[in-house]
Amino acid sequence: MYEPVSDEPLPASGIPPATDVVFAADFASTRQWVVGRSWAYPEGGPVNPGDDKLDYLVEDGTYCRTGVFRATRRRDGRWNTGLLTTEGSEEEFAVRAGDVLEARVRLPREIGAWPAIWTWRDGGQEIDVFEYHPDNADLLEFSNHVRGSGHYYTDESVSPGAWVDLCVEFGVRSVVWWVNGTQVFADRRGVGRSWHAYLIVNLSVCAGRYHPSPTRGTSAMSYEVESLVVRRAVPIH
Repeated sequence: MYEPVSDEPLPASGIPPATDVVFAADFASTRQWVVGRSWAYPEGGPVNPGDDKLDYLVEDGTYCRTGVFRATRRRDGRWNTGLLTTEGSEEEFAVRAGDVLEARVRLPREIGAWPAIWTWRDGGQEIDVFEYHPDNADLLEFSNHVRGSGHYYTDESVSPGAWVDLCVEFGVRSVVWWVNGTQVFADRRGVGRSWHAYLIVNLSVCAGRYHPSPTRGTSAMSYEVESLVVRRAVPIH
């Protein structure tokens, strides 16, 4: 995982000051979210084997609309999986440079589970708020694919089944991550002033190239997103 080196000072260690909430996730809302379809997948889905995923995206709201993102094994070897995106929704909310995203998640326990909160637009603009794989039980993955940076964060508070509070500032000059109230990584790369992207929340299933696929005895898995909000600074006139 590439981490840039810079002589610039790190941002302040505290979580960014409270700003206006411009998006509060209601996963049941059909105005906010589209279910089971994303242009981050080839032709919008439902499969993406090139990214080492066993996913088969489904439009069944029970796989995501409660905030519990589920996956269940299919007879063909793939997994029905839950995904929500703001892209193509009625509101089409997009995160902007300078926004701060806060989320509280319960990590999955099952080997092969691959939960994530991330951004996407027009074939890229991807920032990974987090990714997790239970085979690396104490590790969270953070990535800025826009400008090529990332970080592996390990801590005893991270474990299968644990609740984790995440905060990410999509800074113009530095994307900054906090875990459970502590700043853990500032990439000093940022996203640039014109960056904006749609939100994706989903549970993928690993195909085995980079992380183990599910064991034969596993037929279902899940992770939960209890809350997700985006805050935006108020312009000073």
